[in-house]
Amino acid sequence: MIIQDHSLVNEFPAHVERIQELNLTNDQFHQQYNQYHELDRQVRRIEEGLENAADDHLETLKRQRLTLKDTLYSQIQRSA
Repeated sequence: MIIQDHSLVNEFPAHVERIQELNLTNDQFHQQYNQYHELDRQVRRIEEGLENAADDHLETLKRQRLTLKDTLYSQIQRSA
């Protein structure tokens, strides 16, 4: 199974500089950025077989990650 890289800079490569700037200057963005990457880390560990989890728990984590990614992208768009 190929595990995709869902890091924010990989998801939005055209906005790398803006993501870095927001991460340094916007506390809310920084907190959500960290939450996103923690969720992504959890999902990747489960998908890689390093941790066990029920399928419904994995799907919940993925939905949370997607919702947070949408929120972060909205902030990136608004700040441009």
